[in-house]
Amino acid sequence: MLLMDETFYQVGLALKLGFLAGVIHRERIPAFERMLWRVCRGNVFLKQAEIEPPLEDPVTGDHVYKSVFIVFFQGDQLKSRVRKICEGFRATLYPCPETQAERREMAMGVITRIEDLNTVLGQTQDHRHRVLVAAAKNIKVWFIKVRKIKAIYHTLNMFNLDVTQKCLIAECWCPVADLDRIQQALRRGTERSGSSVPSILNRMVTKQEPPTYNRTNKFTEAFQAIVDAYGVASYREVNPAPFTIITFPFLFAVMFGDAGHGFLMTLFAVWMIVREKVLSTKKGDNEIWNTTFGGRYIILLMGIFSIYTGLLYNDVFSKSLNIFGSSWYTNKTVPKGSSIIFNPGTMYSSTPYPIGLDPAWQFSQNKITFTNSFKMKTSIILGVSQMMFGVFLSLSNHRYFQKPLNVFCEFIPQIIFLSCLFGYLVILIFVKWTHFDYSNAGTAPSLLIGLINMFLFKYPDTPLYEKPFYSGQPGFQGFLVVVAFLCVPWMLLVKPYLLKKKHMAQQFEHQQLSVQSGDLVNHDQDAIIYAAENPEDTLHYSGQEPEEDFDFADTLIHQAIHTIEYSLSCISNTASYLRLWALSLAHAQLSEVLWTMVMRKALSQSGYGGVIMTFMIFPLWAVLTVAVLLVMEGLSAFLHALRLHWVEFQNKFYQGSGYLFQPFSFEHILDYGGDE
Repeated sequence: MLLMDETFYQVGLALKLGFLAGVIHRERIPAFERMLWRVCRGNVFLKQAEIEPPLEDPVTGDHVYKSVFIVFFQGDQLKSRVRKICEGFRATLYPCPETQAERREMAMGVITRIEDLNTVLGQTQDHRHRVLVAAAKNIKVWFIKVRKIKAIYHTLNMFNLDVTQKCLIAECWCPVADLDRIQQALRRGTERSGSSVPSILNRMVTKQEPPTYNRTNKFTEAFQAIVDAYGVASYREVNPAPFTIITFPFLFAVMFGDAGHGFLMTLFAVWMIVREKVLSTKKGDNEIWNTTFGGRYIILLMGIFSIYTGLLYNDVFSKSLNIFGSSWYTNKTVPKGSSIIFNPGTMYSSTPYPIGLDPAWQFSQNKITFTNSFKMKTSIILGVSQMMFGVFLSLSNHRYFQKPLNVFCEFIPQIIFLSCLFGYLVILIFVKWTHFDYSNAGTAPSLLIGLINMFLFKYPDTPLYEKPFYSGQPGFQGFLVVVAFLCVPWMLLVKPYLLKKKHMAQQFEHQQLSVQSGDLVNHDQDAIIYAAENPEDTLHYSGQEPEEDFDFADTLIHQAIHTIEYSLSCISNTASYLRLWALSLAHAQLSEVLWTMVMRKALSQSGYGGVIMTFMIFPLWAVLTVAVLLVMEGLSAFLHALRLHWVEFQNKFYQGSGYLFQPFSFEHILDYGGDE
C-alpha cells in the first residue's frame, strides 16, 4: 500500500502543469497561437481574452489594443520554448503565484497600489488645475511681454558692434518730421539706463530709394489701404488717397443712387462709428466683418453721397418725392396711377424742377429713354474729368522728379490728345444741354453720330440728327482730329530721339575729358586717396562708376508700348465710365421691380386683408432689399468704383512701384502675433 501511494505521488509530480501569463498586441494573437502549436507540437494550451479599453503606449503615446493570455505547459523544456516565443512576439509577461492564497494576496496588493496611484493622480490633477487657473489670469500679460522681448531682441540682432565693442550701430529709415522725437527718446533712454555712452543720431546720405510713409488716421486709413492694394507709391510720388476720399464714394453713389438705400447704409455706418471702441475690442477671425468694420468711414461717405445722388435722381426705394410740384402739368400735380408719354413741346411748363428729376417721370412711359440719355452723358463728363485730372497729376510727378523731357514729350501731347477728342465731346454735351430745350429738343443733333462722323470726316446735310451744332464745325473738328493723331508720333518718337542725342553728347564729353586727363589710372588713384582723407565728403564713393548702357531699340519699344497703351486707353477708359450709367440703371430697375412684384400687391389690397398681407409681406421686402439691393448691389458698385480708380484714374499718373515703411511698433507686433 505504501509503495502504491509513493508511485501515485511521483506520477502527480510528473504531470504537474506550469503556466505563463502576459499581455500581447491583439493583431499578433493568430500568429502567436500558430507558432506555439508548431514549436511545442500541440503540447500547450493557450487561453486569451481581449482587453476592451485601449491602452496608452508609454513611448509613443498612441492608443493600442491588447489581449491577455495564459499558456499551460508541462516541463521545463516547454517552459523555455514558450518564454522564447513570447519574447519573439514582444509579449509582456507578468509573474503569477501558483497558489490561490498568494494570488489573492497579490491581487489585493495591486488594488491597493491602483487606489494609491489614483489618489496621487487626482491630487496632481487638482494641483495642476489650480496652477493653470492662476496662470490663466496672467497668460495674456505674459504673451505680450514675450512678444515684446522677442521683437526687441530680433531688432537688436540686426545691430552691429563698433570698433570699441562698447555700443551698437544701426542704420534705419525714419520720417524726417519725427527726428526730434527720436532724438528725445534716445536721450531719455540713455538717462534711464544710466549708460556712460550717449546715443548719437546722424543723418546719412544714400542712393537707395527710401520707403513710402503716408501718415493716416482712422478716417483716412481705409482709403489709403484701397490705394496700397493696387501698389505702394514710390518715394515722393503723388498719393491718390486724398483725392480718393471724395471721388471713390461719389462714383459709388452715382451707380448706387437711391436716397432710401443710402440712408440705411448711413445708419449702419453710424452705428459702427458710435460703437467703435466696443466693436474694436471684439475683433475675431471673421475676415468679412473685420473688413467691413475697417471700412466704416468709407461706408459712411458712400451712404451720404448715395443720399445726395438719390435726391438728384429723385429715387427713394424706387419711389419719387413730390416736394415742389411737377413742372409737366399746369396745376403742378402728378396724376396717380397714370402712365403717359411726355411731350416737351406741349406738356412742359418751362419751369425746371428745383432739384433733381421731376417726380412726374415716375409715371412716364419714356422715363427710361430720358434717364438713359441723362445718365450716359453724366458718366462721360465725370469720366473725362477724372482722367484729365489724373493727367494733370502726372505733371506734379514730372516736376518733382525733375524730368522736363517727360513734361514736353508725355504730359503736353497727352493732355492735347485727350482734350481734342473727349474734352471736345464734353463741351458738345454742355452745348446740347444749354442750346436745346423743350421747344427744339426734336431737332438736337446726335452726339454719338456726330462723334463717329468726326473720325470719318463725314458730314451729310441730312437728317437733322447728323447736322452740325454750329457753322464751321466740320473744319474745326477735322483740325482737332489731325492734332490728336499728330500727338501719337510726338509721344512715340520725340523722347527716344532726344534721349539718344543726350547719350551721344555725354559719350563725346566723357571722351574729351578722358583725353585731357592724360592718365586715367592716376586720376582714379588720386580720387581714392582723397576719399580716404575725406570720408565724410565721399560717403558712397566706389571709384569710377560705369555708365548705364543706352539701347535705342529698347527705349523705342518701351515708348511705343506706353504710347499705344495711353492712346487706346483714352478710348477704352472713356467707354468704361459708362458703367456708371449701366449700374445706376440696373439698380433703379431692380428696386422698382422689387417694389412692384412684392410690396405693391400688398398695398393694393383694402380692408383687414390688406393690413394682414402688408404685415406678412413687408419682412420679405425688407430682407430682399437688404440682401439684394444693399449687399449685392452695393458690393457690385463698390468693385466697379474700385476698378475705375485703379485702372481708369491711377494709370494716368501712378506707378505704384514703391514699398511701405514698416516702423518698429509694439501695436503691430501684438496685432499680428509677433512672428516678424
